[in-house]
Amino acid sequence: MGKYADILTLTLDTAQRAAGYIRSVQHPPRPATWGLKGTSDFVTQVDRESEQLITEMLLREVPDSAVMGEELTPGGLGEEGGLLWIVDPLDGTTNFLHGYPTYAVSIAAMVDGRLIVGVVVDVSRNMVYHATAGGGAWSGERRLEVSDTSDPALSLIGTGFPFKALDQLPQYLRNLANILCSTSGIRRAGSAALDLVDVSSGRFDGFWELSLAPWDVAAGTLLVREAGGVVTDTDGGWDVVHQGPIVAGNPEIHRWLLEVLTR
Repeated sequence: MGKYADILTLTLDTAQRAAGYIRSVQHPPRPATWGLKGTSDFVTQVDRESEQLITEMLLREVPDSAVMGEELTPGGLGEEGGLLWIVDPLDGTTNFLHGYPTYAVSIAAMVDGRLIVGVVVDVSRNMVYHATAGGGAWSGERRLEVSDTSDPALSLIGTGFPFKALDQLPQYLRNLANILCSTSGIRRAGSAALDLVDVSSGRFDGFWELSLAPWDVAAGTLLVREAGGVVTDTDGGWDVVHQGPIVAGNPEIHRWLLEVLTR
């Protein structure tokens, strides 16, 4: 597993333990138990318990590290160095609540601002995806590669709606119309971590979303890059592990997406 073997092993064990916990829960929970963080942005005790499990495992093994998670420790990235875990304990909570089988556990490790390990577990399908900096992206023994589709007309693109930032909806709808008219299709499954997995696996040729948080994209970003793809913000900037937009794809489709999104 290379240079980051110990961190990868811990990340894999932790993510799979959390995924096992989520699978063990009877669901979908009753709507009366759903919490609301924002417009159509739900949270449950399952999210919190999953993050607590993840945090305890990671800090027990690496006590001088820090955790930034969606539910319990959603602070900014800060300027401090050292090992930082970026955790989404249940990416796709709304899907989980409705029994729609597209949700994931996502954990990334970052050292001094550099992504070094990323793990995404597709909970329903029990599929595990991982990447290390310089070590490639993998699912089991299968090395992942982005697609080689270069013609936008033949491409399949993933997206996410700006449901937490409805002021961006007019811009998003313009983007959607332009991309829809120029591709073979657009899909919106509701889990950015799994959308980026699909880019890294060559199932999607590209992906864009206007407003995502660090825990949504950290692990998936490393997967795409290690699979030969490109991930930037809409200005072409490399630092995407923050609150904001993201554009991902194989090099040709990423370049085309940027052109369309910035017209």
